[in-house]
Amino acid sequence: MLTFPNCKINLGLNILRKREDGFHDIETIFYPVQLLDALEVIQSANDNTGLEFNCTGWAIEGKDEDNLCVKAYRLLKKDHPQLPAIKMHLHKAIPLGAGLGGGSGDATFLLKLLDEKFSLSISTDQLRNYALQLGSDCPFFLLNKACFAGGRGELLEELNISLSAYKIVLVNPGIHINTGWAFSQLAPSFPQKNIKTTIQQPVETWKTELVNDFEVPVFASYPEIKHIKEELYRQGAVYAAMSGSGSTVFGLFRSIPPALLFADKNYFIKIIS
Repeated sequence: MLTFPNCKINLGLNILRKREDGFHDIETIFYPVQLLDALEVIQSANDNTGLEFNCTGWAIEGKDEDNLCVKAYRLLKKDHPQLPAIKMHLHKAIPLGAGLGGGSGDATFLLKLLDEKFSLSISTDQLRNYALQLGSDCPFFLLNKACFAGGRGELLEELNISLSAYKIVLVNPGIHINTGWAFSQLAPSFPQKNIKTTIQQPVETWKTELVNDFEVPVFASYPEIKHIKEELYRQGAVYAAMSGSGSTVFGLFRSIPPALLFADKNYFIKIIS
């Protein structure tokens, strides 16, 4: 069985406060983007093999047991021992550690795939609980629609927002931003205007009002990422911002930008039309 997990971008991201449990309360808009990984699951002929996992495409650092897809399988196996041994192949087309939620999408799509393929009859609430155990943004991929996110990112409210009138240009310079470091650089605070209010305004106003709090420390430490945002605006973007804690920057264009955008750089560039 084959599924194609997509990624997301953040439209604004405010870090409001640090919680007693160590997480942060945030507010952001998650918006699904059709840059896709591919995930295939086949039942193993030998039920004693457990899980066989392999990956192609973007190289994933670390041990297989630390991969969110592997954790998702084991999480379900613990509560659903009837889940058989499987062979899992993941092809990564979404850059890793890029602020696009690629790993979270992969793991959440796997939860749904295993539930469907092996008739586990998991309720929507329980799927959401499993997803949250894997990552704060994982529950979003169960809805996979534009959502206002509060709490850790798991409190979701669907919004009627469409960027279909724009081309979304994703640019990733291959810089890995440590999320823990990024949070440590911030002084959480409440914004003067709620993101839900700003997002309903014309896109042209977002440039000055729709802010990602992570941009200040990340741009200070990685000027190359700041340059990408500036260049997207120079090339005609209506709005440009970093997604999540970076390092991917996206731009919204009314028409496809020049084909030679960042031609002198070894960047990952994807135009979503």
